[in-house]
Amino acid sequence: MKTAAKRERKTLRIVELALLLGAAAFLMTGVWALNTQRDLADKVVRLHVLANSDTEEDQALKLLVRDAVLERATEILEQSADRAEAEIRLRESLPELEAIAEETVRANGYDYAVTAELEDTAFPTKEYDGFSLPAGEYLALRILIGEGVGQNWWCVVFPPLCTAASADVPETALAAGLTEDQVSLMTEEDGGYQLKFKAVELWERLKAALE
Repeated sequence: MKTAAKRERKTLRIVELALLLGAAAFLMTGVWALNTQRDLADKVVRLHVLANSDTEEDQALKLLVRDAVLERATEILEQSADRAEAEIRLRESLPELEAIAEETVRANGYDYAVTAELEDTAFPTKEYDGFSLPAGEYLALRILIGEGVGQNWWCVVFPPLCTAASADVPETALAAGLTEDQVSLMTEEDGGYQLKFKAVELWERLKAALE
């Protein structure tokens, strides 16, 4: 009996130790995940275009607005050295970008209201052509068309990764101040990027649940 009880206590200690180690690993991963996302968010500006609805016509209009805004925003940000400078230029250009979006809507026969704004926005983990970004809050240039309840489109306007060919993404990102480690993670050269990005997403969900 004593031997059985001793074995049971030993098993419980092993289980407790395993749980503690698991919790510690989760906390460490969470800290890393949050820091990774925040560091990336400090270097980029996303573009978020919200369609009026999910009708075929409204979705097609969304893409036309995207093209017009993206073309001008890329020109505006061409000389920006970092995200701080990009943010200043975009805030100064919001009226112009809103006017461009509205002109595109009107030119295609619609009278939807259009709003351009620059604000922190929550994004899920997203894979693009040649790179990925973890879930979290990012500064975003948001173009709201009409009700803005349709499927939306998002990418990265600074650095200009939306328009860069996939082969040019690393060079474009490095030129905007991202570190080699960040670029390696974004471009999937880091083999553990999927697990790490999942950790970011889990922590963002946990944070949202606790708020």
